[in-house]
Amino acid sequence: MTKTILVTGASRGIGRATALLAGERGWSVGVNYVAQAAAAAEAVSQIEGAGGRAVALQGDVSVDSEVVALFDAAERALGPLDGVVVNAGITAPSLPLMDMDAERLRRTFMVNAIGAYLCAREAARRLAPSRGGRGGSIVLVSSIAARLGSPFEFVDYAGAKASVDTLTIGLSKELGPEGVRVNAVRPGLIETDIHASGGDPDRAMRLGATTPFGRPGRPDEVAQAILWLLDDASSYTSGAILDVAGGR
Repeated sequence: MTKTILVTGASRGIGRATALLAGERGWSVGVNYVAQAAAAAEAVSQIEGAGGRAVALQGDVSVDSEVVALFDAAERALGPLDGVVVNAGITAPSLPLMDMDAERLRRTFMVNAIGAYLCAREAARRLAPSRGGRGGSIVLVSSIAARLGSPFEFVDYAGAKASVDTLTIGLSKELGPEGVRVNAVRPGLIETDIHASGGDPDRAMRLGATTPFGRPGRPDEVAQAILWLLDDASSYTSGAILDVAGGR
């Protein structure tokens, strides 16, 4: 059965892999981006080439008005949504908390925590039958950092992602009676350019060698888990937090 989904932060990394995999299944995909217009357009082209429908949608998930406009644009272009992947996120250079300034903390929580809540709220409004939706699935992308704490590197990021775990549990209980499932995946060390944006492009390869699997994960491996949670195959799964971290 084909579905119509919106993926935030879909111009790169896990979001992009998820959008492309959905396209291979013939789904319709809203490809959200904040700045990388060319990368988003390329993803749209690949999805269409694989037999899916897609549209690139600009929007900053940390800005309430832009989140509302993003969902409006997705529904205008593709029709009613069946699922939303709340994925957009950022990191900053590795530092212990004592060396982080307030602006870094503010930006990290605005995108990774407040942005996730804004997108999850809007997804709930669009999917809930009591608001005119047709049910569906919300998948939030957390991080194994929420469980491990990321000391000396990203305790701010870890804390923001921990709030996503809590959101998953609470929102799943709010939306269960509406027929809307809410789950999360917690990726581990995955080969994406988020590490480069944090100033350490080799981080995934270096630390991935210390995992039980002895390697970092690939974006498509996380995307497979996300697609299962979006799909009807996971119809009795809600409030789950699935680690995709190579046993870490």
